[in-house]
Amino acid sequence: MKPLLLMNTLLVALLLACKRPDDATATLPLPPAVTPPASQTVAPTTRKLVWADEFSTPGLPDSTKWGYEVGGNGWGNNELQFYTRKRPENARVEGGKLIIEARRETWENRGYTSARLLTRPTQTWTYGRIEAYARLPKGRGTWPAVWMLGKNISTAGWPRCGEIDIMEHVGYDEGMVHGSIHSESYNHVKGTQKTNKLKLADVVNTFHLYAIEWTVDQIDFYIDDQQYYSVQRSALGNSEAQWPFNQPFYLILNLAVGGNWGGQQGVDETIWPQRMEVDYVRVYQ
Repeated sequence: MKPLLLMNTLLVALLLACKRPDDATATLPLPPAVTPPASQTVAPTTRKLVWADEFSTPGLPDSTKWGYEVGGNGWGNNELQFYTRKRPENARVEGGKLIIEARRETWENRGYTSARLLTRPTQTWTYGRIEAYARLPKGRGTWPAVWMLGKNISTAGWPRCGEIDIMEHVGYDEGMVHGSIHSESYNHVKGTQKTNKLKLADVVNTFHLYAIEWTVDQIDFYIDDQQYYSVQRSALGNSEAQWPFNQPFYLILNLAVGGNWGGQQGVDETIWPQRMEVDYVRVYQ
């Protein structure tokens, strides 16, 4: 090849390589986003894993990590279930996953049983990323949640202790996932809670990663690493009534039946048992 022709060829190649993405190539469709399996997700190097449960040991949930709340008092929401303790029918590790199962059966004068696990006896956190990879139950009357309460609830009471709802879902509105915070100034009783929601195509057959990233001044809500909501201390106020999120919180996993919200359109009595499956829970700081 002659030197002049070679030079021209190289120049054309260089110009094509440097073509801006908003030129003709921008009209090409992007490849679909792929969410890696749970076992392949990698936290950024700025995060440190400080606590996790991978649910790898079959049987009852790990008692060094989880406690139980027990009872059938309606839990402030007119819920229908009785939460049991250390009953594998309602909470067990099976096939590498935590199963929280609600069943239609009579127990302590209630028509349903389920489980409510919490880390309050063993572990609390102030700030960090808290995430759970979970698949949700199906049907009218189911109300699963991954959420947090302030450790001082026994002295401060609710809602002054603060509440962070990482994930809530009601079965009559399948696929609509909610993230919320509650405080003395902003809560659902007053209708002033701070909340947002994201519609997902499939939550009952597919696992999704539900997470918050919580700092001293902000709480961001994510599903499959897509941020869909954020609340800032600067917008809500600095008082304890407005922003109680600067103290230790503990984590709760539960599946309620019916209630003021979950049972708003009744309870389908033909769907039980129903379960929430959790592949893992991880906390980074």
